[in-house]
Amino acid sequence: MEIIVDEFPDREITLNGEKYLYFGGTSYLGMATNKEFQEIIYENLKKWGTFYGSSRNANVKLAIYDKFESYFSEYLGAETALTISSGTLAGKMVVDYLAKSKVVFFHYPKTHPAILAPNSLPLFINDKLHPKLRDAIFEDIVITTDAILPLETTSTSFDFLDKISSQKKITLVLDESHSLGVIGVLGEGIFSKIKSKKLHRKIMIASLGKALGLSGGIIAADKEFIDNIRAEPVFVSSSGANPTYLEAYMSGFQLYEKQRKLLIQNLNFLGKILVPKQAFQFNKSYPVIYSNSDDIYKALLIKKIVIARFKYPTYENYMNRIVITANHTKADLEKLASVLNASEI
Repeated sequence: MEIIVDEFPDREITLNGEKYLYFGGTSYLGMATNKEFQEIIYENLKKWGTFYGSSRNANVKLAIYDKFESYFSEYLGAETALTISSGTLAGKMVVDYLAKSKVVFFHYPKTHPAILAPNSLPLFINDKLHPKLRDAIFEDIVITTDAILPLETTSTSFDFLDKISSQKKITLVLDESHSLGVIGVLGEGIFSKIKSKKLHRKIMIASLGKALGLSGGIIAADKEFIDNIRAEPVFVSSSGANPTYLEAYMSGFQLYEKQRKLLIQNLNFLGKILVPKQAFQFNKSYPVIYSNSDDIYKALLIKKIVIARFKYPTYENYMNRIVITANHTKADLEKLASVLNASEI
């Protein structure tokens, strides 16, 4: 069932004139509707305007870009970083640039389409590394994967890197759109934790529009790679990320930390009252409950709880996604748990 709303769905939405609890979307920290954050955006809107539609390579440059990228690269544990107008564009720019060289692409199962190169080969065949990754032929390879895959609630394991032939020069492209702001001691994601000696280069791309609630995307890597992306025609000819949002982030550090602590509290609380079942996956370290069962969607909808349900490009069945945010109350979580606990699913 398609649900059309005329305001941003926070912890509640209105459907046919009635209030429903909402456990969907990607605003994990609840920043999109946070009143304090909206005030911060408004103040910076007066400074930077609604949007700056100019090339980053123009002679007039905005100081906020260097300020944000310098801070964010340190936050991520990367040598440098570059903001882009969207996460999807960030992924496409990275893949298109790498494809100019003679490389072979491999993708982790169910990798996001933004970093899925044409003619990419599956990383695994019948749960074993692709034979080409184990042969003695020297070649440059690119492996693309999400930090947390759809339908998964734990970070991707990179133990497979140790099993790849030493004759392969490996570049890892990591999509952190759904882990940034959520996973890690400070919400920095997992980029800095991947330290395999087999890696020649690692590149992180992400949308800033999910947990962080910002308009834009980001690429993080070594300086040489980022400098090459800066020189790409697509980057030179496109507008940058919205400067108002970048400044708002820099002004809202304490608010982000406050919201992240609220989210952790909500997840810990739900972990204590939710009965584990085979019908869904939940890990109290990650704010999403996943299920392939439409019975869950129906059982919750009857009780006036709406979750995200859609056909994901890399999955055969509909994906049912229950999202917990920093804005949900204990009463919201108790109702969610009571329905899931009582349902015959």
